[in-house]
Amino acid sequence: MMQQQLSSKQVTPLPDTLCSPQAKLVYLYLDATDGATVDDLNRTLAMKKIDVLSVLNSLSSSDLVEKTDDQYVTIN
Repeated sequence: MMQQQLSSKQVTPLPDTLCSPQAKLVYLYLDATDGATVDDLNRTLAMKKIDVLSVLNSLSSSDLVEKTDDQYVTIN
């Protein structure tokens, strides 16, 4: 199994627009790891893919994350 390397950078404060616990969790994970794929989020956060995709769609619509190649990253 491939192990994800965690970044040593300090995580930025959560945007005030994040309301749901799942959105906060996904955003924090993406920020801490400098990006992740849907499969990474599915495995690591133990969320169903449909839920991961729904959260990512919401975060993308709010201009909080963007997709680059096959990864989603936070917009800082």
